[in-house]
Amino acid sequence: MKARARVQILPDGRRLHLQDGPIDIVLQAFGGEDQIQTAHCAAADRFATVLDELCSELPLLREQAHVGGREPSGIIARRMYAAVLPYTEENFITPMAGVAGAVAEEILSAMTATADLSRAYVNDGGDVALHIGAGENFVIGMVDLPEETRSEEIRQARPSMFGKVTLDSIQPVRGIATSGWRGRSFSLGIADAVTVLAKTAAMADAAATIVANAVDIPGHAGVLRIPACELSPDSDLGERLVTRAVGELTSAEVNQALRRGAACAEPLLTSGLINAAALHLQGTTWVVTPDKSALEAPMMNAAGSPVHA
Repeated sequence: MKARARVQILPDGRRLHLQDGPIDIVLQAFGGEDQIQTAHCAAADRFATVLDELCSELPLLREQAHVGGREPSGIIARRMYAAVLPYTEENFITPMAGVAGAVAEEILSAMTATADLSRAYVNDGGDVALHIGAGENFVIGMVDLPEETRSEEIRQARPSMFGKVTLDSIQPVRGIATSGWRGRSFSLGIADAVTVLAKTAAMADAAATIVANAVDIPGHAGVLRIPACELSPDSDLGERLVTRAVGELTSAEVNQALRRGAACAEPLLTSGLINAAALHLQGTTWVVTPDKSALEAPMMNAAGSPVHA
């Protein structure tokens, strides 16, 4: 393990923390003690190479993806590229929109390839890859203030959970991702949080970015936007305006913005790119699921200790 990367068991004695540069992962494995130790070692070994692997192709990963364009070569980078490809015709999107989910998937794959686990999750900054064995389930909790933000005001605020959902081994969902203007990544929209459930974490990551960008009221005077490059010179968004503050909105404005996001999410649901989405803005949540159209509603409640996305 490189000296740069940090690997440590958290104080609860169950979760493993992996950190290297901007990559910050918390994971947990469930099974026999020997299998958990094997999974931890596999995760740490694979994690040691991830950042350098991504950096070796970073210029390409920060470019707009195109159907038929130049594809990256690394396994994680290829997963990122495949996740964003469905959105390239109608949106500006780079493979970086799927990076956290793709990394989470790769670490989880290393764990499950070497250890017999009943369940496992890898949470990369709120984007989560899941392994759910037969008869097992996870309770997923969604919060409206991701832990890592650039705003000191937001950092001091108290996160609140706006929904929970239970996922079991029969369901196809193995990835959850959250995007929004309050998070650690930039957003073109005004959603506090958009949480997407999909077949893989990379797919969820890319879709959450697209749907969160769509939750918006273009031209609203109460929304502060700044070119991404002024905040981060190497941002893949360049001079595109990203949201830095959202003033108090009326109920009608909140619903207007959420309606735009839902209109973006519904065709993704129909096409199979996502399995469900929860869009949250200033205390209001709209849910897009297969058995109902977008509507204001809480996510289904479930008992248990949640994995936060």
